[in-house]
Amino acid sequence: MHKKKILKLLIGSNNLGKIKEIRDLLPKNIEIYTTKKLNLKSPIENGKSFIENSVIKAKFFSKKSNMICLADDSGLEIDILNGAPGIYSSRWGGKKKNFNLAIKKIYREIKKVNKKSFNKKVTARFICALTIFWPNNFLVNAIGKVEGFISKNKRGNNGFGYDPIFIPKNSRLTFGEMESYRKYKIDHRYKAFKKIKKFF
Repeated sequence: MHKKKILKLLIGSNNLGKIKEIRDLLPKNIEIYTTKKLNLKSPIENGKSFIENSVIKAKFFSKKSNMICLADDSGLEIDILNGAPGIYSSRWGGKKKNFNLAIKKIYREIKKVNKKSFNKKVTARFICALTIFWPNNFLVNAIGKVEGFISKNKRGNNGFGYDPIFIPKNSRLTFGEMESYRKYKIDHRYKAFKKIKKFF
């Protein structure tokens, strides 16, 4: 168990939206490094779960940099699509991870299952797995989930990824329509981070 608080951290991601959200969750006194700053390319994510993929990333970047690394693997699960896109959430956007394409694909797939799907609520959840990996191979991880629905159409320009089509439970707004301070209080990344924030 690591008693020392982390003061210097590498965020193991090349996704600018994720980096911003993680940076906003971390205490301000932490010296933050990014994989781009250290010129590190992402590893192949061949895990079978969000946790496995977050460990792959955190371990890879920690070993390459000899720093403590925090990595995130997150995605959207849609019940009517049997949990897809799930761990393949960013891959649905193609090589360039174009989430406009990924969102179009989601609507196409939902309508394939049933053209009248949106007559009822299309239930879904965002899941985030966070892993902190130390160079001495110590690691901790946590999962956060937020339940909700897929909106009938894309709404809002805030956030990133699938935020404009996800409405969390007890809200009328998509994550894409919410101010970041509101989203951070309820989203999957915040819920996962709460479980590991004692290390910071």
